[in-house]
Amino acid sequence: MPGLPDDDASAQDSALQADEPPWAPTKVGAQTVRMVARATAGGTAVRVALSNSFGHAPVRIDAAWIARHERGSAIHAGSARALTFGGRATVVLPTGAHIHSDPVEYDVPAQTDLVVSLHIPDEDVIPTTHEVGLRTAWLAPGDQTAARNLRNATAFQSYLWLAGVDVLAGSTAATVVAIGDSVVDGMETTPDADASWPSALARRLAAWEDVPPRAVINMGIAGNRVLRETDGMGASALARFDRDVLARPGVRWVVLSEGLNDMFFGFMPGMPQSERATAEDIIVGYRMLIGRAHLHGLRIIGCTLLPIGGTFLFTAELERMRQEVNRWIRGSGEFDAVVDLEAATRAPGPAEPVRMRAEFVSADGIHPSDAGQRAIAEAFDLELFRE
Repeated sequence: MPGLPDDDASAQDSALQADEPPWAPTKVGAQTVRMVARATAGGTAVRVALSNSFGHAPVRIDAAWIARHERGSAIHAGSARALTFGGRATVVLPTGAHIHSDPVEYDVPAQTDLVVSLHIPDEDVIPTTHEVGLRTAWLAPGDQTAARNLRNATAFQSYLWLAGVDVLAGSTAATVVAIGDSVVDGMETTPDADASWPSALARRLAAWEDVPPRAVINMGIAGNRVLRETDGMGASALARFDRDVLARPGVRWVVLSEGLNDMFFGFMPGMPQSERATAEDIIVGYRMLIGRAHLHGLRIIGCTLLPIGGTFLFTAELERMRQEVNRWIRGSGEFDAVVDLEAATRAPGPAEPVRMRAEFVSADGIHPSDAGQRAIAEAFDLELFRE
């Protein structure tokens, strides 16, 4: 996020999507929205990032507060601080805009759950949404932004307008951005457990005593692709790389973990031929992202594609493509480092097709379970993030 110096590490951020899922509010009117985000690195000041990225009408926010989370929709007594925007308590979020609050002094230890509360005074306001929030959020009538406990609140599990919380850390702090699809997003993990692999990696880094603070930003979007936009599932990695990676404060490393959806979507019934991507197409997309990362002085870590054997998506052609892409990721030398997610999650033995270990697969048969996400996080050598 531009505007803050490079010693700003970010809390959990959310890559935003255009359309609202069934469980997210489709409209907000004269209500407070309260959301929880975890600071993966500690610091002495905070600011929030808000986005109206997808062309909805301008959004008026007449109160915004930050606080420490206690439990449920409650905040810790005495922890709430009012946020301002250019010195004002109110702000209009223009169509397509991404804005930040003014920094406010606020002591934040690493792994602290922060609460952002916004009051939307107008009726029938359409939100920009991150679908797979996996943290409970609440809508409540009127302006309850500074209230310790919300009255008459309705729970849901998505982020509305909130694109991130930045924490001012020391000069040696740095940020890791994980960009990818639903596996990065944590889809099918336990809600409110902070179980996605970027969160688990952040906890490992926070416990690493002999290195400066390392924040981890989760820029996963369910259904996301490297090459093409998918309706309601966010811009492609190529299209959103500047916004979701390069613009993040203090970023030093980017972890790229996607490509399976580029294969899957092209083979779905009714998809036009133009939606198909070959292994070579995906590799070209990777090369473009690698080039953009290196142009800006970032190190980029590539992740192999997870096994798909045993899933309803499996076909011999898709498996051939997956293995071709993985061979390139492992052997090309174009990434600065490689984390082999297939090796970390595959079932033991020579069985073909390659599939994930049973305990690493969630109930939907495709996405990693909480245990699978932990295995992915454990596959990272922390030394990658020392310097």
